[in-house]
Amino acid sequence: MTSGPPDTAARATPASTTAGSASVSPGAMPEQTAPSVLVAQSEEGVVVPDHLPPSLLGTSVPSGWARVDRLGNLIPTAELRQMFEYFLSALGEESLPQLVRRIRTSLAALEQPARDQALATLGAYLDYKLAVSDLESAYNNAGPLTASEMQRRMEEIHALRRTWLDAETADAFFATDEAVDRFQLEKRRIANAGMTPEARAAALEAAEAALPEPIRQARQETRRFAEYARVREQLAGDPEALQAWRRQAFGADNAARLADLEAQQHAWDRRWQAYSHERDALLSSGLAGPDLDAAMERLRARHFSETEQIRARALDSIR
Repeated sequence: MTSGPPDTAARATPASTTAGSASVSPGAMPEQTAPSVLVAQSEEGVVVPDHLPPSLLGTSVPSGWARVDRLGNLIPTAELRQMFEYFLSALGEESLPQLVRRIRTSLAALEQPARDQALATLGAYLDYKLAVSDLESAYNNAGPLTASEMQRRMEEIHALRRTWLDAETADAFFATDEAVDRFQLEKRRIANAGMTPEARAAALEAAEAALPEPIRQARQETRRFAEYARVREQLAGDPEALQAWRRQAFGADNAARLADLEAQQHAWDRRWQAYSHERDALLSSGLAGPDLDAAMERLRARHFSETEQIRARALDSIR
């Protein structure tokens, strides 16, 4: 239910908050006729390195965000927020104005009027992040929260989003997060409601039905594989029974692939154990420099395929 703010001294005036009550006034809608001062400042003498920040090297800018309607107006999407957060996640490696400039460069792919609309959305989003930081700093956590306190804070943050962002954008950016927030609160209420196990299971199933489909599927997959881990341990000495369980739980084709993957992992584990023993002996042999490097490469080549050698080098580098 939280969203970390950009750290900058150029702070826009946040939505109405009171340190004593940490309350938000949803009706206190600030004017958004121009991009935030944080966005405007990105044009003033900001130098952006040619290379990406270290944490983003080897990654790709999220796609699917450049959507417009038939009149060329911006369609707000979760992907647009993901693109904003992709760059903002590198705050600290680069300054906020530098990261905003990177976002502006991406937004230049849009035609007008969508480009200016996206810039205004970016400004409003940055202002929201600053305002939610002010709100959260006023909470002064003194211990575990009650369910009612958690719900109040959740509602305040949800309202804050709709104070800085229009309803369509807030829904596009946060619908999934907010559905998960509500589910977590309902799950906590159910756990503390003194229900029978059967009633609790039914209530949880009903609460889960309100989640977005991708979240429901992910939860179902997580439960299924957690159950599989338990069964795999129980049936470790009976491969035929384990494969029968796989077929029933995952289907014949998926069960065969899963068994094959596990066989490959077992084979890797055996070879890694043998390799590790020889590697440790080699490292204690007194070799150093190029001679040691060459010996290590020969050792890896004896135990692993070319692709596996890459994995082995990576594991060696962090051992």
